[in-house]
Amino acid sequence: MFAIIGVLVVLGGVIGGYLMEHGNLSVLWQPAEFVIIGGAGLGSFLIAATPRMVGGTFKSCMGVLAPKQATKQVFLDILSVLSELLSVARREGVIAIEGDVNNPTGSALFSRYPAVLKNHHIRDFICDNMKAFMAANMEAHEFETLMDTDIETHHTEELVYPTIINKVSDSLPGMGIVAAVLGVVITMGKISEPPEVLGHSIGAALVGTFLGILTCYGFMGPVATNLENQAREGMTQFLCVKAALLAFAMGWPPMMALESARRAIPGPERPSFEELENLMRGTKK
Repeated sequence: MFAIIGVLVVLGGVIGGYLMEHGNLSVLWQPAEFVIIGGAGLGSFLIAATPRMVGGTFKSCMGVLAPKQATKQVFLDILSVLSELLSVARREGVIAIEGDVNNPTGSALFSRYPAVLKNHHIRDFICDNMKAFMAANMEAHEFETLMDTDIETHHTEELVYPTIINKVSDSLPGMGIVAAVLGVVITMGKISEPPEVLGHSIGAALVGTFLGILTCYGFMGPVATNLENQAREGMTQFLCVKAALLAFAMGWPPMMALESARRAIPGPERPSFEELENLMRGTKK
């Protein structure tokens, strides 16, 4: 919703200001310029991207229209899952949660928190690292290194799409110049025409530069920034889980492990200490 509002504000501001200066909108409608800039931009994207990245980039762009927000409830669900897992592991031993982490989709524990179960990135991060911890009996610093590698790999993958969108975005002003130069070439062929014809032709050529710059800074660049911000928000969920699992590996009781996780949650999404206590009481029941 906010992305759509932003698009309307950009168009409203640019077109509104143009009309205030008594500009003629029909001059801005230059299909050839759209074809040159759009085609060249799409072609440069296909050259730069791998086949797997092409579909992923378009899919990630759709995520701008309906971004997945890391709300307080999302973190409370994650903390609830961790609370149950760590409490059982502390009370009965880590072997007691082996069935849950080996088959989370068939686990009664995970099924109580469908939001976490559907978030396969966080679900797999919890389960894979718990399985590794149980299998290798690692020291805490070794366990931390393993989780850091997992988080870094995931974050790098999430940043692939905004990076390539940024690259294409940076090329669009240049594509606009290409369109403008071609327009000037056409204008030079009309040098014997009246000034009105030359003026219209030069104006049409300059529209290409305008479109390239507007598309870059008004649309494509902000889309890439939005995806980067979503990737950073998503990483906080991994850091939350990491803090809890690392504290548990160091021998902390579940309550303190969850407190460590709570402090890894930024901003207004962070539950209060009292909310965490109530959550612990609820999961124990």
